[in-house]
Amino acid sequence: MTSEEVRSNVEKALEEIRPFLKSDGGDISLLEIEEDRVVKVQLLGACVGCTVNQMTLKSGVEMTIKKYAPQIEKVLNIEK
Repeated sequence: MTSEEVRSNVEKALEEIRPFLKSDGGDISLLEIEEDRVVKVQLLGACVGCTVNQMTLKSGVEMTIKKYAPQIEKVLNIEK
């Protein structure tokens, strides 16, 4: 899978998870994909201060991304 295909698949995964985040007042932005293995995202809105955002990141976002791009090893939230 090329880097462009990985990015496209990660974007598709984020589009799948985004409605669930938005229903709780949050969102997510793709910042970077390192070496087609590590995805860096930024949780936005209500997700920033949410006490369960790490669970959302691992159980929701990371699982969905790995469904579309199995070579992804981990997803990191980069707080700004």
